[in-house]
Amino acid sequence: MADLSDSRGLSASGLRAQAARLRHVSENIANVDTPGYRRKLTSFEAELAPKGPEGAVKTGPVRLDQRELPRVYDPSHPMADATGYYDGSNVDLVIEIADAREAQRSYEANLKLFDQARQMSRGLLDLLRR
Repeated sequence: MADLSDSRGLSASGLRAQAARLRHVSENIANVDTPGYRRKLTSFEAELAPKGPEGAVKTGPVRLDQRELPRVYDPSHPMADATGYYDGSNVDLVIEIADAREAQRSYEANLKLFDQARQMSRGLLDLLRR
């Protein structure tokens, strides 16, 4: 029974991590046109909890993409310098959509694992009641 509980804990940690990743992806998409915005990057780390199951994950510190910001020419923009340029956002919409799809699929896989472990626990309890 402990193994089934551990598997639910592992999948729950994956669900939390992928939800945080989706949150950052949605922030990036929302700021695709914000001047000077740097893309947020999410990494995963092993969760080292004394009581938790081995193999659980959590999100690491949020990092900002250090790629150079594109220079946008628009002399009428309020943030434009004397030459008419301002720093744009380094968010690439295609990459963000791909990241969102990957996070969604990983979230769904963790959800299926959680549901399978729950169903197996319920089946085991039903057998023990008989």
